Amino acid sequence: MSSATTLEESLKRLKLVTLAERLDGWLETAAKQEWGYGEFLEKIVAEELSSKTSKRTDMGVRMARFPFVKTLEGFDFESQPSLDPKRIRELAACRWVANGDNVVFLGPPGVGKTHLAVALGVEAIRGGYRTLFVGAQSLIASLTRFHQEGRLEEKLKQLAQYKLLIIDEIGYIPIDQLGANLFFQLISRRYEKGSMILTSNQSYANWGEIFGDPIIASAILDRVLHHATTVNIKGESYRLKEKRKSGLLSQHPDEPKRETL
Repeated sequence: MSSATTLEESLKRLKLVTLAERLDGWLETAAKQEWGYGEFLEKIVAEELSSKTSKRTDMGVRMARFPFVKTLEGFDFESQPSLDPKRIRELAACRWVANGDNVVFLGPPGVGKTHLAVALGVEAIRGGYRTLFVGAQSLIASLTRFHQEGRLEEKLKQLAQYKLLIIDEIGYIPIDQLGANLFFQLISRRYEKGSMILTSNQSYANWGEIFGDPIIASAILDRVLHHATTVNIKGESYRLKEKRKSGLLSQHPDEPKRETL
């Protein structure tokens, strides 16, 4: 057995799979380029690290259960002038996740709240943070089921394993009293420990109606907003813009209708 073969087997045992697969090519390139030992080691370690990071990110994205995969690079900031791209890119550094802080996206339907939530979730996964995406109604239904089965603590512990929890579409459907109480317990469990991204089509002033109780809503907001960044998105739905471009809508919904004579 040659020394190269022995080295390849050793690399596989160390789970340096990418390096093992490309060993011959790297050795050939190093000889041609006359790399020193330090330069050679730096390059092969960088490639192995990049490969592992990519695989870890792919797995994390699959486990996060995103409804789709979107990135900040794919977000059309020009169509949403109310957003500050610099501010969003600062959030992409995910320092707030490390600190256990929250981000809340508020705005009407179709302005990109979920896109941005998913994109920041992807960045968090790239940073090594375990992430889960869930719709608000699905979350409430799950908490209610576990509560009825006497296993609420089990569910709360399960959700606590995620450093970042993304809860989408709060406010589209009212939440009953039990659901509001269970949601409050979740928020309290994660307070200053686990980060969250929340999206809602309702302003904070309307959260009392969402949760059916101004007191519970106030307690939820108190914990969510204590360490949080709120991003208000104003503007028209992307979907309406596309329909207008295609001619399916002839005017902006805020424009007065023209009377025909």
